[in-house]
Order: sequence, then C-alpha cells, then structure tokens
Amino acid sequence: MIEQTVRELEPVIGVRPACRALGAAPATIYRRRRPPEPRAPRPRPAPARALGVTERQALLEVLHSERFVDCAPATVWASLLDEGVYLASERTMYRLLAGAGELRERRAQRRHPAYWKPQLLATGPNELWSWDITKLPGPAKWTGYHLYVILDVFSRYVVGWMVAARESAVLAQRLIGAALHKQGIAPGTLTIHADRGSSMRSKPVALLLADLGVAKTHTRPYTSTDNPYSEAQFKTLKYRPGFPRRFGSLQDARAFCQAFFPLSTARQAGTTRRTGTPAWGS
Repeated sequence: MIEQTVRELEPVIGVRPACRALGAAPATIYRRRRPPEPRAPRPRPAPARALGVTERQALLEVLHSERFVDCAPATVWASLLDEGVYLASERTMYRLLAGAGELRERRAQRRHPAYWKPQLLATGPNELWSWDITKLPGPAKWTGYHLYVILDVFSRYVVGWMVAARESAVLAQRLIGAALHKQGIAPGTLTIHADRGSSMRSKPVALLLADLGVAKTHTRPYTSTDNPYSEAQFKTLKYRPGFPRRFGSLQDARAFCQAFFPLSTARQAGTTRRTGTPAWGS
C-alpha cells in the first residue's frame, strides 16, 4: 500500500519527498521496482593447504584400520598426537568421513525396533479387552494399593477387577484366567490389549494367553494414549466426588470398588455375559 501511494505522489513531489512523508525507505522502493538479478554461485577455490587425493586415501586407511575402526575422530586425533603423528585436524577427519558417508555412530549398537500404533476395533462383546493397573492411595505417604481392572471395549463392561497390596504377575494371571473362564471365551476369538508394564509383559500372563488361544497387543513405549479406555475408566474412578483422599486399609479400598463397579457398568449394553466381577486380593 505504501508503494502504491509513492507511485501516486511521485509525479507531483518525487520519490524521496514522498518516502519522507510516508516514513518509508527510498532504497526499499527502488529495490522492489528493480529486483536484483540472481547471481550464479561461484565455485569455491580449494584451499592451498587442503589434503591431496593421496593424503586423503592414507587418512581413510588409518581411520579404517583395526586399531581405530571403532573410535571417534577425536580419539583418533588425540591418540596419534600423543605418538607425535599429525595427519590432519579433527575437523578434517569428520569432513572426510562425511564425504565417504561414514559420519555416524561407528560402534555396533542395538537398534530399537519400530513400534506401530495399534489399530484395534471391537464390533461385538468379548472381542477386545483392555486391562491396566492403577494405584490407590494408602493410609500414609508412600503407601498404596493396586487396582487391576479388565474392561470390555465394546460394552465398557468390567469383566474382572481386583484390589491387591502389591503388583504381581501371578495375581494378574489369576485374574485374567478367572475372567476368561467366567465369560466362556473360545480360543481365537479374543484380543487383550494392555500397556508395556512388567505385569502386562510377564511370562506367566503370556503363557496363559498362549495356552487359551487369546491374542495380546501392547501400546507403544511411553504412549498412554494407545490404551485410552482403561485410562479413561481410571480417571472416572478417581475424579468422582466420592473418591476418598486416602484409603484407611485394603478392606476400605475393596469396599469402595465393590460399590463403584456395579454403578459404572449398570447402564452399559446388556450383550456381555454378566456373571459377576471377582474381587480378590492378597
């Protein structure tokens, strides 16, 4: 808009007075009218002290030698300098390795596998279960109890829950086995989804699911949103007005959950077999 105003005032008072009146820089107006022509990049001359082809090959052979093949260029440079040998600077070693496509971690390291976001769909009851463990505050600081909950994703019905004093793979195996037995799950019809906790990936649980023909999936590492149904159920439990600040004992926690879970599943669809939700502990 300023440039257009300058064009209108130019025949009357000139470019510079118009720019002075509008607070614009004359150089900006002239530059926009005559944009600079693109310049072709000039080839960079080779420095006089650059390594020759023979010297580069000799330096690469040193870096590829059995002694230095697993060492960083900084280590190679310092080791040779301690022996009174100077082939090139540390930065030149990095530049030479980058030109050869070898600028990376030179040691053999274990690579993490690629984790894909689980895509799970439940079109009916007892097709997909989600389970998790959360902590309930105990009577004193640094004390608490563990609540195990197995949720049917299709109907949101709690097929099994348990409050225990500790987190244990054996207790999780017992709870899952009882829930599968009570719901009458046939082999090859159910998938159980969980996060990557120690109990979820434990050998007793894996062997039980393999024996009963139940598939299992896990979330990606450090991604709680891959198990949203269990996380949302735990938030519903802990954010309700009647949730106590602390539980006085293990029996208090079990009594609270016995009153909560029938309420949370009373309005759900009636397609899942409701044979009772076990409440065990140890």
